[in-house]
Amino acid sequence: MKEESGMKTKNAPAISISKKVYTMATTDESGSSAEITMYGDIYEQQPTNWWGEPIEGQYILLSEFLEDLKQISACKNITIRMNSYGGDAGASNMIHNRLRELSRSGAKLTCIVDGVAMSGGSIIMCACDTVKVNPSSIIMIHKCWQFLFGGYNADELREQATQQDAWDKMQSEVYKRKTGLSETVIMHMMADTTYMTGREAIEKGFADELIEDADPVGIAASADGRSLFVRGKQFHLAPGMFAPDNIPTVDSEAAAPVEANKNKPENPGEEGGNSMTLEELRAKYPDEIAQAEAAARAAVDHTEAVNAAVQAERERMQEIDEVASLLDPADVREAKYGEKPCTAADLVMADAKKRAKQGKKFLSDLKDDADESNAEDVGATPPPAEEEEEDDEAKKTPEARMADARAKVSALFGKKEG
Repeated sequence: MKEESGMKTKNAPAISISKKVYTMATTDESGSSAEITMYGDIYEQQPTNWWGEPIEGQYILLSEFLEDLKQISACKNITIRMNSYGGDAGASNMIHNRLRELSRSGAKLTCIVDGVAMSGGSIIMCACDTVKVNPSSIIMIHKCWQFLFGGYNADELREQATQQDAWDKMQSEVYKRKTGLSETVIMHMMADTTYMTGREAIEKGFADELIEDADPVGIAASADGRSLFVRGKQFHLAPGMFAPDNIPTVDSEAAAPVEANKNKPENPGEEGGNSMTLEELRAKYPDEIAQAEAAARAAVDHTEAVNAAVQAERERMQEIDEVASLLDPADVREAKYGEKPCTAADLVMADAKKRAKQGKKFLSDLKDDADESNAEDVGATPPPAEEEEEDDEAKKTPEARMADARAKVSALFGKKEG
């Protein structure tokens, strides 16, 4: 039932914004909770081709999104449902910072990764206080990249590289705050373009909770790797990006909706079916199977190496914390987060060397002060002559003293002794 004078219907949301690739709406009558659905790429403005024509795709445009975000800024609980493989790093960072601002103002932010949170999508995800993932969710982090057109000299290329380094450090700061990992580990993961499942993201600190009873999310890639299909919905990857190899591929025309048994043949075992045993596949496609197994082993080795590095980094930080109270806070910060991080043992050794060096300098300064004072040239004061005469007189015999007395009397009267 509608109320008079344009007032809201009793059960209608206070705010309801619906765009092509995202929605924002309050979820209770009080307007204290809201939900944002982000299913698309993040860009500052609509991407266009060489001729200025809009590029097909689902894009979340920065200016529109931030303007709409203002309308739910008073909400105390905001849930973001995420399915994005990124886009513009600057736009993603801006949304991340605005969401962090809401969090600092008292809003509780929760991100649920319905499908994927890749690249810029993972930056926005990390703005949330709590990140919930499905077992089949995919998180991806990588270093920034850009297209270059035209001619450049060495200095200009170095300047471009410096700018890219700055963008990478921006991302690493976001991931460091969320995970607690060091910049060194984060940078290695970004350089390797690291893909993580939901469970792996929790192990590495990118996510907080696993939705155990969630329905499996149907995720597949097109045969050329240029598109993703999530819950039957197609998303075109940005130029230069390709779907990871561990995602099943489907025919683009048959991908909506994507289901686990979509391509299962009616008569298993027939030519073209997918029910062949592993031995049959090895016999028929030995080279391809060998390559696939080698790639799988390499992926396992890489995952184990990353997990070992993450565990080692956590142990390093814990050991430093155990001795931090004994050391200079500036040295502790440098050991943890500086350009040359070190272990607790190295930190203690460096501190001992520094203190020893300070002790040597103190002794050296003390010696220099003594040399400058010329104290070595100052001799002892000789005893008074009278004291020496008194000492000699005391050593004489009574007879000698009597002889001296006679001599002095004779001298007084001008006589000489006979």
